[in-house]
Amino acid sequence: VAGAVGGWYLHGAQSPGAFEPRFADRAIGAHRIFVAEVRHPVEVQADQEAHLVAWLSKRLGTTLKAPSFAAAGFHLVGGRLLADGADPAAQLMYENGGGERVTLYVRPAGGDGETSFRFVEHDGVSAFYWVERNFAYALVAPISRDALMPLANTAYATFDTD
Repeated sequence: VAGAVGGWYLHGAQSPGAFEPRFADRAIGAHRIFVAEVRHPVEVQADQEAHLVAWLSKRLGTTLKAPSFAAAGFHLVGGRLLADGADPAAQLMYENGGGERVTLYVRPAGGDGETSFRFVEHDGVSAFYWVERNFAYALVAPISRDALMPLANTAYATFDTD
């Protein structure tokens, strides 16, 4: 899986215009806003995961899944519905025992569904983002690229099974 992700990363780096870079900025912005919340970081808690996934799937028009990052020590906190321009977006939030949070941001991407895997970092917050089957995904966290890569591999593999 790591090789596939690395390959797609390099493929995306050679495909200018294959994806809108502002998407990562919006995902990072949403991450910064909601991970700071102590009492209300999500709209629907993880104890209602089936309801959360069904609700967000209906709003996005796809079968959304909540990847498991348990192997890396992160558990699902919950999620929320957001607006990304005129499109709906979903944000799933995960947290580890040290209080670090990771978010997965998903929205319709339009276009031909061409996959492009990319990495960006802004002021200490890293994001891997890609397009798969007309949906855009961004995994965002204030951790290094190397620490985020296994989580990105897991998320990519979760959505690449259809």
